[in-house]
Formats: sequence, C-alpha cells, structure tokens
Amino acid sequence: MDEHNKLPLVKSAFKLLVNNLREKDKVAIVVYAGAAGVILPSTKGSDKNTILNALNSLQAGGSTAGCEGIELAYKIAKENFIKEGNNRVILATDGDFNVGISSENDLENFIVEKRKSGIFLTCCGFGMGNYKDSKIELLSDKGNGNYGYINDIMEANKMFVSEFGGTLFTIAKDVKIQIEFNPNKIAAYRLVGYEKRMLNNEDFKDDTKDAGELGSGHTVTALYEVVPVGVESKYVKNSIPLKYQKNSTVINNDDESGEIATVKFRYKKPDGDKSIEMVHPIYDTRIAFDKSSNNLRFSASVAMFGMLLRDSEYKGSTSYNNLIEIADNARGKDKEGYRGEFIRLIKTASSLDLKAQKN
Repeated sequence: MDEHNKLPLVKSAFKLLVNNLREKDKVAIVVYAGAAGVILPSTKGSDKNTILNALNSLQAGGSTAGCEGIELAYKIAKENFIKEGNNRVILATDGDFNVGISSENDLENFIVEKRKSGIFLTCCGFGMGNYKDSKIELLSDKGNGNYGYINDIMEANKMFVSEFGGTLFTIAKDVKIQIEFNPNKIAAYRLVGYEKRMLNNEDFKDDTKDAGELGSGHTVTALYEVVPVGVESKYVKNSIPLKYQKNSTVINNDDESGEIATVKFRYKKPDGDKSIEMVHPIYDTRIAFDKSSNNLRFSASVAMFGMLLRDSEYKGSTSYNNLIEIADNARGKDKEGYRGEFIRLIKTASSLDLKAQKN
C-alpha cells in the first residue's frame, strides 16, 4: 500500500473529503495494516487539523487484516450512530484481504449482516497489482453502498468533491427498474450491459431482494437496442405458433396510443423496508440519432466503446474513428472535463489497436 498510487493517493484523496466536512459531521479513522486499530476516535468535522494530522500519520506495513478493520469500523459507526443521519463506513483498499475472512462467500455473509444496522458502505479501490475488483464490488453491493476506483487525484476530486453528494448521501435503496415493451411496436430488444444487475421478473415486487442504491444527484442510464416490428434482423427469430397460448396484445389493445414501452420503478427510502412503485409510459417520438441529446449520443459512444473492446458480436460496423466523432460532437459544455478525458481514452485505445495490427 506504500506505492505512489496507493497510500499517498489515499491521503490526498481523503484530504479533499475533509474539506467538505461540516461541524455536525463526525469522522473516525481505523487502520488494518498488521492489526486493526483506531488512529482517530470520532471527531467533529470542524476539527480539520486533527483529522488531517491523523491522515498524515498513516503508514503502510504488515499483513492486511481487512475483515478485522471493517468490523472495528462498523463498531465505531454504530457507537456514534446518528438517527436519521448519513451513517457510513468508507473503505480504502488495494483489494488485498489476506488475513481473516478472505473467501467471497464469507465476506458477503459478513457484510449482509452488518447492513441491517442502517450503516451504508462505500468502497474506494487504489493502485494496481493485487487489486481485486470483484471483492470491492461484492462488498459495496452487499453493504447497500457504492464503489469507485481512484487512480489519480482527478478521479479523487470527482468522487469526493464534484460528485460528493451522490457518493456519500443515499436517497433511495433497493432501486429496481422493469421495462415492458409493446410487442406490436418492438419485435426484439437487448439491454446493453448490466449483466451483473439482472433480476428475475418475480423479484421486482419482492422487497426481500437486494438491489442497487441511488445517491443525491445521481442519474442512472440504461441503454436498450431495439428492433421495431417489420424491420428484418438476424437477431429476430421467427417463433413457432403455439396451440394453447397466444402472443400478448398491445397495451389496452390501442395501437394509436403511441406507447412503445412502460417503465416501472421501485425503491425504498434509506430507512424504509417497504418499496414504493412509480409507472411511466414511453412514447415513440422518432428523433433521429444525430438530432438526439448530447447525453444520449455520448452514452451511446461509451456503450459502443465497450463493445469494441470486447469485440462484441453486436458492434456492427462501428470503428474507433466513428466513435471519436460521435463522442466529440456530443461533448457539450463538459465543465469537469470528463468527456474530454473519455475521448482521449478512445484515441489511446485506437493507437494501441493500430500498433497491435501492425505487429
């Protein structure tokens, strides 16, 4: 943890977080190198010098008593629990848990038990090498929280400053989305990504099923590829007529409604156990891709980039040059510079791909 993109970056990142603390906030620091211990007891957010001194004193060394450290952090958070407040454990790690509970099943059971206390979990991954993304994602998912990978100070600023509210303030938990397409309008559809987030249809109304969390100011984008009725596609298979079942009919048997789908949204309040449902129909407005919003076109470029990297069977005729053009034209104001950073990433991948082809 002593490499430049590990502990030194952890200190710099959390100093950004300290600047956002208020007097009514409280923070404690627990370490888990060698053995778990309390470096800073619960301290008011206004006492920034004390918190910063504790951060500066952190040192790397010893084996990683990850579970012991997490357990101690939850204990302190429970002792200082603020009713109707934002109670959270923030874990900074390079992903190495080699002492204590190390199997993913044991970690999952441990975190599932701890989340019942009303304390949320945010996981921050640092460095490379033995970094294990699967463990970090597992911990945050089961702990009713979120996670992010921080590889430089810009990414730290994004997580702890510009997206501070969304990272640390949960406004809805166990968020579930279900989309029903009108079969008289849409012949086939495919959800792009979210492979690890899929739920069975019957799980949508089951409040015992765990789902994702939404933070203040967060938005979630889900992209679907659809094949309209009447359009030929190799991905649409002709179904065999059934004797005892009939294909479902359009919503309210009204083709003139213009509805192509219905979105159902369920969520629980941060301290609630019963979900709330919202229903919203989607209408066919037929906007050409190049006339659609910057957000939609840029999101599509991100999805296409993933398909190119994975050499997906659905990538079609898209190319890096085409991708760069779409993303650049959809850049918009880009106040934080994140879209520009993504475009540079595409260009880098394109260069590496060209070198690989020459070799």
